[in-house]
Amino acid sequence: MIEARSLTKRYENKTAVDDLTFDVRPGIVTGFLGPNGAGKTTTMRMILGVETPSSGAVTVGGRRYTDVPAPMREVGALLDARAAHAGRKAYDHLLCLAYSNGIPRGRVDEVLGLVGLEKAAGWRIGTFSLGMGQRLGIAAALLGDPGILMLDEPANGLDPEGIVWIRTLMRDLAAEGRTVLVSSHLMAEMALTADHLLVIGRGRIIADTSVDAFMRANAPHSVLVRVDEPAAFAAHLARAGAVVHNGTEGALLVSGTDSAEIGKLAAATGTVLSELTPQRTSLEEAFMKLTGGAGEFRSSGGEGR
Repeated sequence: MIEARSLTKRYENKTAVDDLTFDVRPGIVTGFLGPNGAGKTTTMRMILGVETPSSGAVTVGGRRYTDVPAPMREVGALLDARAAHAGRKAYDHLLCLAYSNGIPRGRVDEVLGLVGLEKAAGWRIGTFSLGMGQRLGIAAALLGDPGILMLDEPANGLDPEGIVWIRTLMRDLAAEGRTVLVSSHLMAEMALTADHLLVIGRGRIIADTSVDAFMRANAPHSVLVRVDEPAAFAAHLARAGAVVHNGTEGALLVSGTDSAEIGKLAAATGTVLSELTPQRTSLEEAFMKLTGGAGEFRSSGGEGR
């Protein structure tokens, strides 16, 4: 488990992380989301002892990361896949990490196979594509067979097959009882991968909840309705307490009720329904609704501005 209490990081006059308190529990995938500049990477660097908190504390498995005697055996992390010597071969890079952490040599072959880089083991890292570099970074994170995994944008540079692979891997690792914390800007992928969400904006927690609860709170249910006389049926819906908006081509977009209740109302009022379709709001839309004012950097709307 990862436990943060009042975690804060200041740089001169800027507060990058502001009084974060949260737990990342084992057995589930926790998605760590936020706009650019929200403080995600700084938080992950503090968890790993790369940055020292200005105040507050964070522990992994009940200890500060810097007090863990064999870090890679307890915590596997991918923060920057480029943090490997470009002239070194992939196998040798992992072997150095293994030796320095007391990990058996045979584990290097295991993780190369796990991430699909067996044939590239003898290649120099500088020749790797972005996706291959990501796979090598994930192999390094898995090298010590750790109980806690922290991955910063692990799908970056992966092709569609690779994205499915990393999604399956994270869910399988969590199912084994491991603690998995993953940051990503791919909202559609997080909707398929994460069980729980930590969302931060301007360095502060703005949501700490399950994916289902997040969607219910930030993506209200609505139903697309088509009838022969939309104005008359809209009046019936409004009297029943629903919220009605005009959609395209004469359709009604109805919230505050569900399809079953709308169907009952249509039957009671003699209205013929030609369409009754529940509308699904994406995780990306729900995320944008919640964090719309929380980004540090936002476009002014002009091309190239």
